[in-house]
Amino acid sequence: MAVENCIATEASPSLNVGSSSPSEKDPATGYYAERDSEELLVPPLNFAMVDKGIYRSGFPDSANFGFLKSLGLRSIICLCPETYPQANNEFLKTNGIKLFQLGIDGCKEPFVNIPEETIRGALKVVLDARNHPLLIHCKRGKHRTGCVVGCLRRLQRWCLSSIFDEYQRFAAAKARVSDQRFIELFDISSLKQSPMSISCSKRK
Repeated sequence: MAVENCIATEASPSLNVGSSSPSEKDPATGYYAERDSEELLVPPLNFAMVDKGIYRSGFPDSANFGFLKSLGLRSIICLCPETYPQANNEFLKTNGIKLFQLGIDGCKEPFVNIPEETIRGALKVVLDARNHPLLIHCKRGKHRTGCVVGCLRRLQRWCLSSIFDEYQRFAAAKARVSDQRFIELFDISSLKQSPMSISCSKRK
């Protein structure tokens, strides 16, 4: 089954939900303000749908909270090792979203070290339908997130050329041979018995 990817970058237009009428002038202050019925939904950098109930992106900030709320998330996997921002933690608490922080240091080639057990731990969270809807993110939504999604595609029996095409679409000029080698050699045998709540269709 083909998976629809709706990629959003920093240049993506915001989604305007609610009344499309212009802002109203406050007679008391003389200033114009947006009506309460309007809400701008701004996706995080490199946002896309991976599969039903599974999304990927770069690191979300407060401008993206309205959009994330609209997804009805139950869980977020953060692949960055740094302390999660207070504003993000408050958003998670307010909306009952569970955080799985599985930090991987962001390194540049040739010093890339991708911990296999951390990727395996992230995949176990992804494969558990009780955590859906779920967002996977790192800083830019390229390398660390790309490795998790690439290994997930291996479990879904995608061919390597399609897996690498997807990885390169998000990594663009920053694509790493080491990431793609990791995806190709990753041992999925221990995860094959995990409950597969996601589609397992091959992509040729």
